[in-house]
Amino acid sequence: MDTFCSLSGLDPLWDWNQTWYTHTPELSDCFQNTVLVWAPCIYLWVCSPFYCLHLYCHGRDRLPFSLLCSAKLLLGFFLASFGFVEFFYILLERNQEIHRHLVFLLSPVIRSLTVVLAVCIIQWERVRGCRSSVVLFLYWLLGVVCSLVPLRAKIQLAVEQGLSPDIVRYLAFFSYFALQLAQLFLSCFADQAPPIKKNMYAYVCVRISRRLVVKGYRNPLQAEDLWSLRKEDTSEKIVSDLEEEWTTERTKLQQQENYLSSGVPLGSRLPDQAQLLRKLQKEQSSGFCLLRTLARNFGPYFLSGTLFLIGHLSSSLSPLSLLLGFMSEEDAPLWKGYFYASLMFLLSCLLSLFNHQYMYTCFTVGMRVKTAVMGLVYRKSLVISSAARRTCTVGEIVNLVSADTQKLMDFVVYFNAVWLAPIEIALCLFFLWQHLGPSALAGIATVILIFPLNGFIAKKRSKLQEIQMKFMDGRIKLMNEILNGIKILKFYAWEKAYLEQVLGYREKELGALRKSQILYSISIASFNSSSFLVCKHATPRIAFAMFGVYVLIDDKNVLDAQKVFVSMALINILKTPLSQLPFAMSTTMQAVVSLKRLGKFLCQEELKPDNVSREPCKLGIVCQKVTCISRINFQVPRGALVAVVGHVGSGKSSLLSAMLGETERRSGSVSIKGSVAYVPQQAWIQNATLQDNILFGREKRKSWYQRVLEACALLPDLEILPAGDATEIGEKGLNLSGGQKQRVSLARAVYRKADVYLLDDPLSAVDAHVGQHIFDKVIGPKGVLRDKTRVLVTHGMSFLPQADLILVLVDGEITESGSYQELLNRNGAFADFIHTFASSERKESSVAKIWTPIKPQQIDCMWGNWLVKFSAKTFLQRTNCCFKVSLTLFLCLSGDTNNVTMQSVEPDIEQEQIPEELGKLTVVDKARIGRVKLELYIEYFRTIGLALIVPILFLYAFQQAASLAYNYWLSMWADEPIINGTQLNTDMKLGVYGALGFAQGIAIFGTTVAISIGGIIASHQLHLDLLKNVLHSPMSFFESTPSGNLLNRFAKEIDAIDCMIPDGLKMMLSYFFKLMEVCIIVLLATPFAAIIIFPLALLYAFVQSFYVATSCQLRRLESVSRSPIYTHFNETVQGASVIRAFGEQSRFILQANQRVDHNQTAYFPRFVATRWLAVNLEFLGNGVVLAAAILSVMGKDTLSPGIVGLAVSHSLQVTGILSWIVRSWTDVENNIVSVERVKEYAETPKEAAWTSECNALPFAWPQTGTIEFQDYSLQYRKGLEFALKGISLHIHQREKIGIVGRTGAGKSSLALGIFRILEAAKGKIYIDGIDIAELGLHDLRSRITIIPQDPVLFSGSLRMNLDPFDTYSDEEVWNALELAHLKNFISGLPDKLNYECSEGGENLSLGQRQLVCLARALLRKTKILVLDEATAAVDLETDTLIQSTIRSQFEDCTVLTIAHRLNTIMDYTKVIVMDKGHIVEMDSPASLIAQRGQFYRMCREAGLV
Repeated sequence: MDTFCSLSGLDPLWDWNQTWYTHTPELSDCFQNTVLVWAPCIYLWVCSPFYCLHLYCHGRDRLPFSLLCSAKLLLGFFLASFGFVEFFYILLERNQEIHRHLVFLLSPVIRSLTVVLAVCIIQWERVRGCRSSVVLFLYWLLGVVCSLVPLRAKIQLAVEQGLSPDIVRYLAFFSYFALQLAQLFLSCFADQAPPIKKNMYAYVCVRISRRLVVKGYRNPLQAEDLWSLRKEDTSEKIVSDLEEEWTTERTKLQQQENYLSSGVPLGSRLPDQAQLLRKLQKEQSSGFCLLRTLARNFGPYFLSGTLFLIGHLSSSLSPLSLLLGFMSEEDAPLWKGYFYASLMFLLSCLLSLFNHQYMYTCFTVGMRVKTAVMGLVYRKSLVISSAARRTCTVGEIVNLVSADTQKLMDFVVYFNAVWLAPIEIALCLFFLWQHLGPSALAGIATVILIFPLNGFIAKKRSKLQEIQMKFMDGRIKLMNEILNGIKILKFYAWEKAYLEQVLGYREKELGALRKSQILYSISIASFNSSSFLVCKHATPRIAFAMFGVYVLIDDKNVLDAQKVFVSMALINILKTPLSQLPFAMSTTMQAVVSLKRLGKFLCQEELKPDNVSREPCKLGIVCQKVTCISRINFQVPRGALVAVVGHVGSGKSSLLSAMLGETERRSGSVSIKGSVAYVPQQAWIQNATLQDNILFGREKRKSWYQRVLEACALLPDLEILPAGDATEIGEKGLNLSGGQKQRVSLARAVYRKADVYLLDDPLSAVDAHVGQHIFDKVIGPKGVLRDKTRVLVTHGMSFLPQADLILVLVDGEITESGSYQELLNRNGAFADFIHTFASSERKESSVAKIWTPIKPQQIDCMWGNWLVKFSAKTFLQRTNCCFKVSLTLFLCLSGDTNNVTMQSVEPDIEQEQIPEELGKLTVVDKARIGRVKLELYIEYFRTIGLALIVPILFLYAFQQAASLAYNYWLSMWADEPIINGTQLNTDMKLGVYGALGFAQGIAIFGTTVAISIGGIIASHQLHLDLLKNVLHSPMSFFESTPSGNLLNRFAKEIDAIDCMIPDGLKMMLSYFFKLMEVCIIVLLATPFAAIIIFPLALLYAFVQSFYVATSCQLRRLESVSRSPIYTHFNETVQGASVIRAFGEQSRFILQANQRVDHNQTAYFPRFVATRWLAVNLEFLGNGVVLAAAILSVMGKDTLSPGIVGLAVSHSLQVTGILSWIVRSWTDVENNIVSVERVKEYAETPKEAAWTSECNALPFAWPQTGTIEFQDYSLQYRKGLEFALKGISLHIHQREKIGIVGRTGAGKSSLALGIFRILEAAKGKIYIDGIDIAELGLHDLRSRITIIPQDPVLFSGSLRMNLDPFDTYSDEEVWNALELAHLKNFISGLPDKLNYECSEGGENLSLGQRQLVCLARALLRKTKILVLDEATAAVDLETDTLIQSTIRSQFEDCTVLTIAHRLNTIMDYTKVIVMDKGHIVEMDSPASLIAQRGQFYRMCREAGLV
């Protein structure tokens, strides 16, 4: 190169005397015209092939020409032109001596060709849809930086010699530099403002500041202000990619499990220990399978951690030692000091850029991992088998989605510290070895000794976290059940019992958290550092060990400023990975636990597609440990109506589940041809409008829709509802009666126009006349489904004569089958039952009508049209209870896909405009606006208590004072004069230094434990307040508040209060006090720094406040958008069987994707905005570094090296300190929103007090059971019409009152009024002469009893469901069960009274659950009993037994029965007929029939008169 330059008459490439050993340094002309010109060009030519290939592989749609793109291309054209102009100018002007200008000829050509390449890349980016380019941004930046030196030289030369000698080249260079600056400026902007860009500087510093932070500062952000997600960040893209990988991994795991199982001999059983070991191995394997799948999909992004490593390498190469060396040299030129100061500033800026690009990438990947896992969990919940589903409650699934996915995201963000930290530690120790020699081994030994302790602590914390998550699962599961069954809790006054259960879980959860936090405090105290990623203190233990060994092994080893503060700077770097390790290990352990939990759920058994086959029927006979009934072999033609009857628990619902493929098929086959519609026994209603519930994703066809409403008897209900079919229905149909819910469920099925209808007792919850109407109009021979295949489970005997086939089930087996007449002629058990019970139910007209069965030849001719086939033996399993159907049958259910009756109705799609607010029920989770109020912080700290806050502040001040003291002590030691090659009193100095460091370590432990304990105290109190507030809320609150909103508070928000707020406070206080220490040290060393520090502090505060408004609102929007996810998950899990039956999985998955994407739309800008703030504030911190260094250089003559080293080494920490202050302050501000959201429900209306000390009731109240209504009116919500209007009524003791009326008449409202579930709008109710409005709610509700229409059980023992307060003895409980006809069943269970009911009592049939509710009433046996159609779900024989039990056991009680089966109240004292909230008739049944009024007409419709 020197030869090449010499040909052009230039100096050699490098001359140290010219560039370094001089007071006026200059770079040689050769260097300026070659290296500085060629370096940016070489960079672009090397990067461009890889970059273009990347654009080719990951391109998007072509972008149209924009003004920005045109400007870039135009500037590129001019830049290339200048280079070629300069080339031709030299070629023409110096053609005689061209060999002496080769450098000046070559450099413009290379530069212009490179610009042409840049222009081509700009065009290629436009074609491939890239809106901004980090490659070109760095090229233009590098070009401008390299041009600064020749710019200064040319300006200086022009000033000295003028422009005349070579004006063209001067003008060309200045113009070229100006255009380069313009290109650099334009490259900071992205083309057409996308939601997310790859150029972090351009995106964060320009787009965010201009479009989001500024907007959020001016006005509170709304959801519509946020960007849409990139395609690669959407759920559809992420989950679809991951699902394929996970399916492959799961298949491999299943094959491995099958292989292990195949090694066990048939009929043998593994020992319990071996089974447990295999179970644990499977859970571990499933967790690692999930990790492997995630790593395969997102692993490449983890490599971005190398950027972080490069950043730390740059900080380890900090020129602090050079600066201190400069301070020690008396004749060193000043420009070197300024050069070192500038170099420190540039390296700090480089560290900031690398760090934040790394964090940006990690958070992006973390967000994608969270989205992916949430999608997998949701999809799994749609295919999980029934047996597996009972082991995974809704609460656990919500916990997986909220807590575990968040821990996985944290793991992604901090994962790289696990492998980066050892590398960084090794590098720092290497540099320390070079600096201090063998003394560095002492530091290495200290580090090695610390690791085993922290490994042990991490293992213990992992176990504690598993325990904590287990109790958290239990708490969330119980809360979900409480929210689902809140009406039952209020009816029975059981809130206190379940409140204690929740608090029991909570105490155990917080106990595990408390132990974990104490262990964590020990861990971080062992490192003598903060509990956060970047430590705030020098690590005295390591420094003490190294310095101690260094000065003690040789008296000639002295600690001067250079050795001390360069070593301390390296130790400050070393402490970062050392403090990262416990946090990273903790995060990793938590992620491992979450991975196991998620893997276990995702590997649960799924419904097998071959449970229901589409193949032709094949006759099969299978007998295994049950009696094989081979004589049954029947066929059902297209359009047949099959009735399934049997006692409670006989397996009727399980038979339908088998036809749906919901149960495990051990042998035999089930075959269905055509679409299926399913009506479950307990109606599943979505939180949507009534119309949406019926349409269920289909287009609305007006004529058919109206016909369905009429057939399902819903038209009268539409008149009652505020907005007709546009009325919003609450979760689980909270604002509908039982009959209305069942009719909506039936209408959903009818509207579907399916081929096969599976109807699980849909008529049990409706009035007799309504049931008859529905049967005639929908199910029966003349109904709209007459040409469809119908399987009807029923307890109504009046419908059986019209059935084509009747199946009689006993204990899971079909004992009889045939037509109604055939079964009667056989004179079997069915015939005896019919003769005994059917006469009271069947219409006289139906009795007279003898149904003619289908002839065999009619069946034979329709053989080809069979639609559903069910053969051989099928085991239908429930948890701990096996229902078996031993069938040797050939059941073919037929439906017609070309039904003329239904398909002939083809009206146009209707488009209606429904007023948006009319009929609105639920309150959307809304985000508050503005910054979090100061009162909220005060409330939080008041909850912690002054007794803890004062010691916390004192300990922080003490630890920082100790830190300042030992640092200052070290600087004094470094300035100690050297006498005869040694320093005096080294032992004393070392002892003081060690004592100060030890004191600081104790203080760190104390502060960490104190804040953790304070956070747990606050969290416990806030959770307790939330729980009490929710349980004290009236029913109207639960009807209008989606359960997802509440579960969000109890799951995610409480988890944030448990962990995030205390961690944020630890970090914020630690770094705030450390910042004070740094400022004090810098001001002590260089008082003039105050001129820079205070303005920077004001600017810092302004930028922070500028940002917090945006960040806080984004946090609120993210929290609000999370609630619908939980609501949708909850709804989906509970209605999974209906969703699968209707084949609507894809639609629900799409809805889940939309909700998750909406949540991530609010989450993503939040962390990007945090990056924006951190970058800006860290540059302010870098300004402090520059100021401290430059002021030290300026005060070289007056400052000692020790004090300079102290000031500069501490100022180097400012960037990290500011970064973590930003993070901690933001975390606290954002997570305090969780406190705000939890406190929201403290302000909601509450129901009356549970107990009243003023009105003490007699122990035996009510003694007589008289009830009096005085002008009583009631309304469900303000603004709605009265549900009861001026009711005046007197019920005497021991009277039996039947309450009848059509839907919406106000029957159930009377019960709600008696129990004060709804308070009176006017009027009063007296029980035994006492106004119930003056009583405590529990005082009232615990003294009267109701058997509700919806039988709700809670997970837990059967005994707990009967007697949660343990008030009654086992003998009394067994007696109640015997009277409820459950004793034989429960005696046969493995654990008897301790039998564990699953969530919602799903391992019991609906009828059995109804009998458990009866047993509750028999156990309480109060003087007043209300039955809200309590026997709707049981068969007639059991109903007769129950009615007999009620008559005998409650003979001396007042009984109010809301009846659908009129025959059950014909012997009552009085019957009240209600209509539109009024009592229209009231007298004895006989008198009312004689009056031939409304009651008479109802009895005539029911066939009773």
